[in-house]
Amino acid sequence: MRVECWVISDALYSLPLGMMERITFTSIGVIRSNFKQASGTPIQGGAAMDIASSIEIFDEFKEGLSDLEGFSHIILLYYFHLTSGFSLKVVPFLDSEERGVFATRAPRRPNSIGFTVVEVTSIQGNIIHFSGTDMIDGTPVLDIKPYVPIFDQREECRTGWLEGNIHKLPALKDDGRFTK
Repeated sequence: MRVECWVISDALYSLPLGMMERITFTSIGVIRSNFKQASGTPIQGGAAMDIASSIEIFDEFKEGLSDLEGFSHIILLYYFHLTSGFSLKVVPFLDSEERGVFATRAPRRPNSIGFTVVEVTSIQGNIIHFSGTDMIDGTPVLDIKPYVPIFDQREECRTGWLEGNIHKLPALKDDGRFTK
C-alpha cells in the first residue's frame, strides 16, 4: 500500500500557505491482529500487554530485520487506514472535554500516523510476534525502530490534561468515534 501525504517543505516557507510538497510512504508490512474493526480495540498498547499479534514484513524489506532479535521492544510507526479527514479539536478517549488534536493521540490527524511501543516475543523469518497491540488487522506498517530506554525514556515528564485521567486507561476501549 502506498500512502501519499502533502506537507509544507522547508524550501517552500516563502510560498503562500497551502502550497505543499507531495510525500509518498510505502508500507513495509502489515499488522495481523484479532481486532477486525476499531470499536473494541485497546486505546493504547500499554493497556494491552497481554494481547499478542504479529507483523508480516513484505519480502522486499525482510533483510532489514537483521539484528532486530536482540531488542526486547520496538517502536511501530503505522498508518491509521480506517480514518478519513481530520479535526483539530477532538474529544479523546480518556476525557469528555474537547482538546487540540496535537495534545492527544487521536487517530484523525492531519497526517494519520500512529505509533506504539510493543514487546517482541519472537521473530520467525519475516514475521515479528509481539504483545501490546492496539492496532487493527490489516494496518499498514510504515517503519520499525528499536526502543532504546536511554534514547526514548524521560525521567521527569508532565502529562498535561492526562494527569487526572490516565487511571481510566485499563478499562477503556475504542468506541469507533474516529473511524470513517
